[in-house]
Amino acid sequence: MTVQELPGAAAAYRPTPPPAWQPRIDPAPLFPDPEPYRVLGTEAAAGADPELLLRLYAELVRGRRYNAQATALTKQGRLAVYPSTTGQEACEVAAALALQEQDWLFPSYRDTLAAVARGLDPVLALTLLRGDWHTGYDPHEHRIAPLCTPLATQLPHAVGLAHAARLKGDDVVALAMVGDGGTSEGDFHEALNFAAVWKAPVVFLVQNNGFAISVPLAKQTAAPSLAHKAVGYGMPGRLVDGNDVAAVHEVLSDAMARARRGGGPTLIEAITYRIEAHTNADDATRYRGDSEVEAWRQHDPIQLLERELTERGLLDDDAKQAAADAAEAMAAALRERMNADPALDPMDLFAHVYAEQTTQLREQAALLRAELDAEGEAR
Repeated sequence: MTVQELPGAAAAYRPTPPPAWQPRIDPAPLFPDPEPYRVLGTEAAAGADPELLLRLYAELVRGRRYNAQATALTKQGRLAVYPSTTGQEACEVAAALALQEQDWLFPSYRDTLAAVARGLDPVLALTLLRGDWHTGYDPHEHRIAPLCTPLATQLPHAVGLAHAARLKGDDVVALAMVGDGGTSEGDFHEALNFAAVWKAPVVFLVQNNGFAISVPLAKQTAAPSLAHKAVGYGMPGRLVDGNDVAAVHEVLSDAMARARRGGGPTLIEAITYRIEAHTNADDATRYRGDSEVEAWRQHDPIQLLERELTERGLLDDDAKQAAADAAEAMAAALRERMNADPALDPMDLFAHVYAEQTTQLREQAALLRAELDAEGEAR
């Protein structure tokens, strides 16, 4: 029966949908858990690999020092801008360590620490923010896409690379990182839709740090969580405590393993907090109070892991000092190298813009060369 007759003097009809309206997949398994997944401080921590936890700890300590040093370099004028990830180090470190060598990382502008934890030279990671030279590193060499300043535009790129790898039969998974503000961009929708339709081997990690500059999440979306958005695209959503580095690493590793075996994409929302201002150009006191920041300091990712390791007898004072010393050595080397003025060639403006320079670009390069030569002769 395709129509329903309603009671009344005059017959009225209401068409009923044909069978095609039925869901293509069962939505129930796609929904995230009601509470963020945790490992540290729970029974699940007993099953965590001690060697992995110690490595995560060393990277967290190094990452905190890296953030502090980069922020100081900004205040000294050595960087034009630095978006700090202080308080978010667990997401950054876990993302880098969840990747296999052949995988690709697609970072946002705030994810320099993830790139450094993956093995990128800290100076090269900061080159773009210093304004010296394009990306600062070879993306193909490091399997790290350029740091992306426009919000969320790296997400479709990650899907494209992952889909291409799948078509070629390459064992590659792309991990795309984005902030909560980026989920309000159209690129976020397009990337998730294509990824799910194509079953592309890509994992989306949303670092929900509470604010898109000064805009709180409640003014961006009425969704129960950002992880719930996954259901609308036909992929699983996961909700995780973003300051629990063991939990983030586990959830990311599971999602990447699923993608690697052909299961398709996953959307992960990591609940964390941006302790520092958006950048050095932002005054965070205008939109949040000190008490809020202090409450999150009590849920610090380093302290959470340090407490777990200490209670299990895996970390003593000597090990803590060794991690701190290694981090300080990294910061000292970064400070020394960043304080050296780079040797810049103005002609580099025209390099790597196109595979083959256009006529207009060659004309501009010739004009600049003539001006530089004339200036040199005048000296």
